Amino acid sequence: MDLNNTPVIIGVAQITQQRDVKSPLDPLNLIAKACKNAFVRTGVYNLQEKIDVLYMSTISSWIYEDAPKELSQLLKIKPVQLYTAPISGNTPQLLVNKAAKTISLGESKLILIAGGEASYSRYRAKKDKVTLDWPPPPPEAADKARKAIIFYLSNFENSYKLTNPTYVYALIETALRGVSGKSMKEHLYKIGKRYERFSYIASENPDAWIQRQLKSKEIITPCPSNRIVCHPYTKHMVSNLYVDQAAALIMTDVKTATDLGIDKKMWVYPMGGADLHNIFYMTQRPQLYDSPAIKEAAKLALKQAGLKLRDIDVFDLYSCFPCMVEIARQEIGIPDDDPRDLTITGGLSFFGGPFSSYSMHPIVMAVNLIQKDPSIKAMILANGGYNTSESVGIYGNNPPALDWKDYDYDDIQQKINAKTLPEPIEIANGELKIEAYTIIYDRKGSPELGVVMGRLKSEERTFAFIPSDSKILLELEKEELVGKTFLVEYDNETKHNYLNIRS
Repeated sequence: MDLNNTPVIIGVAQITQQRDVKSPLDPLNLIAKACKNAFVRTGVYNLQEKIDVLYMSTISSWIYEDAPKELSQLLKIKPVQLYTAPISGNTPQLLVNKAAKTISLGESKLILIAGGEASYSRYRAKKDKVTLDWPPPPPEAADKARKAIIFYLSNFENSYKLTNPTYVYALIETALRGVSGKSMKEHLYKIGKRYERFSYIASENPDAWIQRQLKSKEIITPCPSNRIVCHPYTKHMVSNLYVDQAAALIMTDVKTATDLGIDKKMWVYPMGGADLHNIFYMTQRPQLYDSPAIKEAAKLALKQAGLKLRDIDVFDLYSCFPCMVEIARQEIGIPDDDPRDLTITGGLSFFGGPFSSYSMHPIVMAVNLIQKDPSIKAMILANGGYNTSESVGIYGNNPPALDWKDYDYDDIQQKINAKTLPEPIEIANGELKIEAYTIIYDRKGSPELGVVMGRLKSEERTFAFIPSDSKILLELEKEELVGKTFLVEYDNETKHNYLNIRS
């Protein structure tokens, strides 16, 4: 392995914009501020003049004509390559892995990776609490926004009103609960205790959005300030997108870092990483409650780093929803009673969940921790889609055991894809055994709609609605439906399947 081309992180920064700022920065200027801070922390004068590649997460809270180009102008950098990743929660770690390979191949010398959002300021503006002096969006803003979205649901899946990621993850959550053998009460208690710990970590983090520690009961109990969104999730259990946060990191190779005179105490190596995806459409996965992509990506990253799981000191498992933390913990092999925390930021509910750029923040924090204590090894798990795209990274004070440029795992991805199930049945009649479900509530806490996913006697999958009868839904919210069998009937008028609850 050519150590000269070994990738190393030399500068990081993150920023959280104050809630009550009178003239909030737009997302791009917030990102630029984080980038400038990262430049300063390298200790190299005019480092920005040497940046040759810029990678960005897609900005969701405001539309720009050409965000990477405009950021380059703000920073006065002249990269020869600009790249914006599609909207996905695994983006920051994916970009670090991409940059590491690019640098190890000698294709770049200095890469800047950045992302951020200012959704809270947009929310304030809609409430007439602040006037935004932001650059006007381009005329084709709606088309640009639409093109940046990856549609993770098939047309059939989407027809069952799964318009909000919270609803999809609630299905996964109930499937996970069903296979765990825990009662509804036991499962909710476990979520509450885990998220209470996350809230405590956020309360100790000066960059977190919510720094008031919440107790388990506050997190899991619906109330006017913590409304129930859909079964079993309250507002405090889901990612908080309404934040103003940005982060940036700078990567180079060992030779360039040496030539620039950067203190080796500031070097942090991406020791290992892998990017895999699960079967794309949820109805075609063998199970909803696992993640082969996380399991294999974690093993690959550890192998590349030359480490065992016991060697990892700190984790940040993507916590958009409780089920993702639990699935990741199980697939990585972290014992349920392991004393190591599963987040270093406080998680997406309490630290904040700035769309595609969240995982940049735990990476920044991991780098800061390692710079202070070189013995620390960190693992970051970033998730995108609906438990779809998974990126793992391991960070430490040592070079990787296996060279980034030689590391390939296409065969493992093919093995995951090979287990794809047939497409679901759209017109279903007969008995349906429920695998997952959720009940969706309005903003006042009244049940509006129920959706189930299950298997027919033929083992083929389908979706169905629970009749929109509030009395039925109120009764069902207290009952575990996973594992139960109901008659399902197709309605020719609405073109949807419905459970016959009264049969």
